[in-house]
Amino acid sequence: MAAVGNLQEWQGDAANGDAARAPKDYHAWQREPPVDNPFAKITDTVIRIVETPKPPRAWYIALTISLCWVGVLLVSLSNLFWTGIGIWGNMNPVGWGWDIVNFVFWVGIGHAGTLISAILFLLRQNWRTAINRAAEAMTIFAVICALIFPATHIGRPWLPYWMLPIPNQMEMWPQFRSPLDWDVFAVSTYFTVSLTFWFMGLVPDLASIRDRADTRVRRIVYGILALGWRGSARQWHRYERAYLILAALSTPLVLSVHSVVSFDFATAQLPGWHATIFPPYFVAGAIFSGFAMVVTLLIPAREFFGLKNVIEMRHLEQMNKIILATGTMVGYAYAMEFFIAWYGASPYEQFTFINRAFGPYAWAYWTMVSCNVIFPQLFWFKKVRTNLGAMMVICVLVNVGMWFERFVIIATSLARDFLPAAWGYFVPTVWDFTTFLGTFGLFFTLFLLFCRYLPMVATAEVKAIHPAAHGH
Repeated sequence: MAAVGNLQEWQGDAANGDAARAPKDYHAWQREPPVDNPFAKITDTVIRIVETPKPPRAWYIALTISLCWVGVLLVSLSNLFWTGIGIWGNMNPVGWGWDIVNFVFWVGIGHAGTLISAILFLLRQNWRTAINRAAEAMTIFAVICALIFPATHIGRPWLPYWMLPIPNQMEMWPQFRSPLDWDVFAVSTYFTVSLTFWFMGLVPDLASIRDRADTRVRRIVYGILALGWRGSARQWHRYERAYLILAALSTPLVLSVHSVVSFDFATAQLPGWHATIFPPYFVAGAIFSGFAMVVTLLIPAREFFGLKNVIEMRHLEQMNKIILATGTMVGYAYAMEFFIAWYGASPYEQFTFINRAFGPYAWAYWTMVSCNVIFPQLFWFKKVRTNLGAMMVICVLVNVGMWFERFVIIATSLARDFLPAAWGYFVPTVWDFTTFLGTFGLFFTLFLLFCRYLPMVATAEVKAIHPAAHGH
């Protein structure tokens, strides 16, 4: 917005013949914003990352590693399509293995972006402005990774359209009473609204890049993406109304999407799954893991791209407080599961939870408890909340623990159900590992490209809460 306004002011000076004020090279003037103009500083700090001919060397190293893992993912999926899902460790009785574990994990990662953008926006939490753009991008990329697993788990990945209620000559319709079909609509709706919300917030900044572009290709590409944005009062009025409406639409999605994912388990009659606590428990866990991933991504991003004055320590500290709060909720849910199993007096339910803590998967259960309940409690201390190394380690451990949470829920309940004669032990294959790690390669590749070619921070929103915007 500042770039457009300054351009219009310069054009007006030139038209009025004020040669003393009109610079001869607008683009050179843009590269050196006035020292006393904080808005121009914000624009230049964020947009120069896109304009820089060469990003930091660390970016190239990270992109190379990520692309290698994308290649591993493509090889894994190619083998899966050619051979079948038998290459995975899925077996009787564990028919859902790492594929559904990873699906729930990635959907959970994608929750923080919409919560930061929508709910905190409606609650007028101004500290969100420096981090919401990166969190929204993370949401889009995480959902893309999540959709890989159910699409391939169906066994016939070339027929995913059978899950949609479209006319067909065989009259094979989706089973709308199945929460597995609800997932299709819930996650696709979440992805569509989140993508729209994210792109809409990008438009003013894309216009700034267009106006500052010094090559014809960049002006054309970013000009098309900017959708004719000129920063007029009417456009800002429409923009703010639409942004508010999308925020209101996105808010119930934060609660509904992972609740629907939890119904995959809660509507079953299997001990350990059949629980009404699952929807709020899953939502709290999703926000927990999502915020941890945002912190994990922003710590190196602000370091390598020089955004320490925009993404400040107070932003990271606020996110750490939310991680502490949601981690405590998750710990409470773990305790309540044992209480409900005891209070319900079902021997099958009681056995399931005793088996989780002391059975063959006890190592996974206590890894989950340690990473999700014990380590986040360190965020009670301000020195830990404001230490970059400590928060990085804790947030990585949180994501490890949240993956183990999904694994414990699925594997322990399926491996030992009602009949001891049907018991088994799930062991992943190398293709489980490569497929999962390959999705991390895809996720980080998309995020690195986003950091390089799109503005990482919503400059208009940061300017709106700057003290200079209020005359201070």
